[in-house]
Amino acid sequence: MKRIIVSDMTLQRHTSLSFKEKIEIARHLDHLKTDVIHMPPIDNVKTDSLLIRTVSAFIKYSALCVDAGTTEESVNIAAAAISGAKRARLSVKLPVSAVQMEYSFHKKPDKMLDISRKLFAMAKAKCADVEFFAEDATRADRDYLRRVICAAIEEGVNTVTVCDDEGIMLPDEFVTFFGELKKDIPELEKVNVGILCKNSIGMATASAFMAIRSGANEMKCAVGASDIPDTESFASVFSLCGDRCGVSADINYNELHRITKQIGWICGSESAPSSAKAALASDEDNSVFDIHDTIETVSDAVRRLGYDLSDEDNARIYEEFKKLAEKKKVTTKDLDALVASVAMQAAPVYKLDSYVINNGNIISSSAQIKLSRDGEMLSGISMGDGPIDAAFRALEQIIGHHFELDDFQIQAVTEGKEAVGSALIKLRNNGKLYSGNGISTDIIGASIGAYINAVNKIVNEEAER
Repeated sequence: MKRIIVSDMTLQRHTSLSFKEKIEIARHLDHLKTDVIHMPPIDNVKTDSLLIRTVSAFIKYSALCVDAGTTEESVNIAAAAISGAKRARLSVKLPVSAVQMEYSFHKKPDKMLDISRKLFAMAKAKCADVEFFAEDATRADRDYLRRVICAAIEEGVNTVTVCDDEGIMLPDEFVTFFGELKKDIPELEKVNVGILCKNSIGMATASAFMAIRSGANEMKCAVGASDIPDTESFASVFSLCGDRCGVSADINYNELHRITKQIGWICGSESAPSSAKAALASDEDNSVFDIHDTIETVSDAVRRLGYDLSDEDNARIYEEFKKLAEKKKVTTKDLDALVASVAMQAAPVYKLDSYVINNGNIISSSAQIKLSRDGEMLSGISMGDGPIDAAFRALEQIIGHHFELDDFQIQAVTEGKEAVGSALIKLRNNGKLYSGNGISTDIIGASIGAYINAVNKIVNEEAER
């Protein structure tokens, strides 16, 4: 059974997303077990590099791919941004048809070949995994296409992706083109061969799958994009036809529909499912409640935040809500805090024993945490992108499970040098939201306490099933 690499370009196809939305989509794609996540190109060095470094800190399965650009400076910037990823890839995108070379670079083929070779070498010197996108390959001169692909392979490129940018070939025409290309360039056997088909006539998925049957082993797709194969549709073809065609992909098929629907909503191509709506509700819902609001109104607001609570928990929250509403107007953030402190209260399965955090501007942040469970002492040591990230990673190591971090907020409860800090955390497990609250004069301690509080709720609920 030949394993196919699934390479997702959702973040490059949807350009109007917020910073938080891009992070959320990357989390979903990693959970879906896409092999490669193509990050947006680096236009603003500061913000786009920060996005890539942030995503690199929590992606566990997927490789992160960043466009290397077309200059030595852009290659260096991309390599620096991706340096923290567990699996990193740089992509070099260059036109190979005469019309596109003239239009984009104003260069003749021989000069373009020299530029291409230099870019391949620079990218390879900065990153072990390099991909070459041969753009507009189906309209390229066959001799030039062979020369540039051979140059890429000679310079150490690991993946060559053949692009049908015009997208008007029928599946049988495309597979004939691809077969001739493999025959003309036997060196392609040494590298991964990717396929990127445009969907101009609705045949992109069929053309790509035919090429995979003919020897390609990497497929480009995106969620909610109309111009290239849709991730869910393409993965469904593998699920239904892969066995008899001798190909497979490591996609998380059990979560495929739910995850792609959530990503589709974030991108604006789907109606909002309740779980996806909840992920951003705390940022967008500015509702205010007072003492005159009924339990039905408050319970409905809690549901809109993404919580699925029992009648008993809703009643407890409403009692606390009335106490708070006598003193002030209650916001959705206040309701979040009430859920964290009142609802789904659980026996402390995990208890914090001790923690040591090392942090500074010349060292990497690290955390050593000890928890007790049923009298047994458990410890975890981890490094991270900041002290709180390191602490959460150490907790995941102890618990042995990664929970999706839906939201994390910190705020001061009292004033002064010894102010008490409050941390609110939301973890998502099997589509359900669990919140935890922690209070301490040490904000890191409050964050650890909030995380443990949320985990205890998850563990207790799973034990009751």
